[in-house]
Amino acid sequence: MSHAFLRPARFTEAEWDARVQLAACYRVFAHLGWEELIYNHISVRVPGEANHFLINPFGLHYSEVTASNLVKVDISGNLIGHSDWPINPAGFTFHSAIHATLPDAHCVMHLHTTPTMAVCCLQEGLSYTNFYAAQLYGQVAYHAFEGITVRLDEGQRILASSGGKPVLLLRNHGPVVMGRTLAQAFNLMWLVQRACEVQVTSQPMGALQAISEEALQACVRDSLNFNPQFGAGEDSYAAMQRLVDRMDPGYRA
Repeated sequence: MSHAFLRPARFTEAEWDARVQLAACYRVFAHLGWEELIYNHISVRVPGEANHFLINPFGLHYSEVTASNLVKVDISGNLIGHSDWPINPAGFTFHSAIHATLPDAHCVMHLHTTPTMAVCCLQEGLSYTNFYAAQLYGQVAYHAFEGITVRLDEGQRILASSGGKPVLLLRNHGPVVMGRTLAQAFNLMWLVQRACEVQVTSQPMGALQAISEEALQACVRDSLNFNPQFGAGEDSYAAMQRLVDRMDPGYRA
């Protein structure tokens, strides 16, 4: 590996590994077209450091995020260590509330893709009428739109709305997913994105074919995205990381 990608001495090995994985995820989002100029956010807890998490530097495109320029903050939004960049207050508002309260929320993701926002704007929300949506059955909650998420008190209301479910659709806004690992969160977001893509394509064509309760429950039970025998999302995320490594491994710097 190039000398430029060696771990800087100021980071522990555990933190550096988390930084590399998260920086890779920003590059994966950019590759998939899930970025939104300099906005939106993916955050992860810093291993072994209570109440510290990593988030993107506000002002950089996702394709510019690297392991070393990710920003470390505490639950109160204070920067930990040096950073040349601030953080997006809209990202901190609910990410901090989720990380501080839910032990299993190691990674939190939020995006604004057209299909996911379109479904968030529908009164009925996500329709469990396609292969991808079926795997999310019983795992989706909703939060009423309150405007741009910059007020700290909304973070607590967003947390309450989630009700412990890993997928939260912010009405009129966009999806939030919470995962025990970064890979699990990514695979959840992949399912949300694909479910919404299929829904917005199929709905204008006519009445959607319903899926039985029994089949929906079977889809959740049998989904390879969460099955430890098939990597529980780790294998597919590793494949995406190899893809961005071939394109530009500079995120590792």
